Amino acid sequence: MSKAETIRSAKLGKKELRLVRMNNRYFGLADGVRCAEGDDADDVWRQLHDDAGKSDPKYFGFDGARKRFLTFFPKGFHSDGYASQERNYKLAAKAKLDDTAPLEKAVDGTGFGEAVLAVFRATNMLSPFEKTRLQDVLRGPHADDFVQAAARFTLDGNKSHLLAMEHALKPHDNAKWTVATYLPYLWRPATHMFLKPEATKDFATRVGHRFADVYEARLCLPVYESLLDLVGKTERELADMHPRDRIDIQSFIWVVGDYQEGREAVYV
Repeated sequence: MSKAETIRSAKLGKKELRLVRMNNRYFGLADGVRCAEGDDADDVWRQLHDDAGKSDPKYFGFDGARKRFLTFFPKGFHSDGYASQERNYKLAAKAKLDDTAPLEKAVDGTGFGEAVLAVFRATNMLSPFEKTRLQDVLRGPHADDFVQAAARFTLDGNKSHLLAMEHALKPHDNAKWTVATYLPYLWRPATHMFLKPEATKDFATRVGHRFADVYEARLCLPVYESLLDLVGKTERELADMHPRDRIDIQSFIWVVGDYQEGREAVYV
């Protein structure tokens, strides 16, 4: 029998996670207790994170998340008040973006800064500070660089385009996930996701997903890939509720994490 070799380790809250290889097989351990095993290292590592996350005091799983969402919107995404509260204003911002800065033109076009700024201002999804700093970005020499990078990232999700957005935003202290993901999310809401970090980390912890542990404030592709993995899993868990796109999924995450108890059963 070959010797066990630790090939990856990390902290999840107070738990120590280790991925061990032995006899060409992989084992996931949480505080020394085996929680997962298999032939694929990445699959075992994901399973280990998911299982270990269930021990967090905030965990209530997708069943708990669904129950909480339905407390506020008893008919789910098709509740009478859901669209007016959570969906319509995002669709209006998308329509404004598609009309004034269409994706196919923004990829190589110039002069879209003012139109894009108006789209950012059309919702309350960014903080006032982020919007103020965006004015300097989109009325300054980096405006075209940012818009083109955002459009190209929308098309292929390439690391280089994410870094180009960071390069354009950093001089204005605005290289934030909210800013970087807003336009791709509105241009292609079936593919991309808006990242509001604190609400999304809270949601990930509650459903036992590793995103909360992977997250970094720095714009880097592994964080976004983990976000998309969380979104994909959420889509599968909510398939019977028929979410129309990731506008619905983002709204679900926001409602589960942000809505306060006094609002329940207002919308039917």
